Amino acid sequence: MRIDPESDAPLFAQIAASVRADAAAGRLRAGDRLPAARDIASALGVNVHTVLHAYQDLRDEGLVELRRGRGAAVTAQAAALQDLHHDILDLVARARAAGLAPDALAALVKEAGRAEPKEHR
Repeated sequence: MRIDPESDAPLFAQIAASVRADAAAGRLRAGDRLPAARDIASALGVNVHTVLHAYQDLRDEGLVELRRGRGAAVTAQAAALQDLHHDILDLVARARAAGLAPDALAALVKEAGRAEPKEHR
């Protein structure tokens, strides 16, 4: 897991994003156990509650299952993220070929994410 102390993003959000990225890239698969929150906190030099906050957000998204005494495990949602990751790579390649800057692509994706489903037709 990676964090950037200089980033404006909260540390818990960076930790959650790192787990999401690992799942999307196939480095984490369904059933894999995440390291204990204390271990991550120690390795990253952050408070254990910061890591727990990230794990809870991932649980709320359905990517992680939390079990008292057994830790955090990745759910089948990881496979869906991996499929989506392939689509994203294709989209990025198409945007590059069209000469679209990464920031412009990100803005288009954000706008599309805010739109109502029927607006996408």
